[in-house]
Amino acid sequence: MNKYGKAAIKSVDLINLGKTPAEAWEIATLEIFGESTSAIKSCPKSTFLGLCEDGLVKGISKGKYTKSAKNKAYALKAVQVLKKSNLEIQPTALWNEIQNKNIQHNSQMHVVLALWNNDLIV
Repeated sequence: MNKYGKAAIKSVDLINLGKTPAEAWEIATLEIFGESTSAIKSCPKSTFLGLCEDGLVKGISKGKYTKSAKNKAYALKAVQVLKKSNLEIQPTALWNEIQNKNIQHNSQMHVVLALWNNDLIV
């Protein structure tokens, strides 16, 4: 699991302790990446917040958490693919399933798969 996947799992723990999804993500990434905010990408954050926004993360209520429609859409499509498949899938393969452009993912799929593989997607 990459660092963004770990941040997603840690964020869920922090939300369960009373933090908002955005606060939890900030705390988790600061803990994992340290003071270097240049390493922290917005795409994984928007993916996590998008899943939270739609109530797809266990224990997190639906709400308004992100403005990124694109990363949220990627996350929702990825969850649909995972729910239809019983196969173990790698981040790049999942990314290729959900979009038809020749662009690379930016750790969004690491977030989705970390939550999925830790039974945190409803």
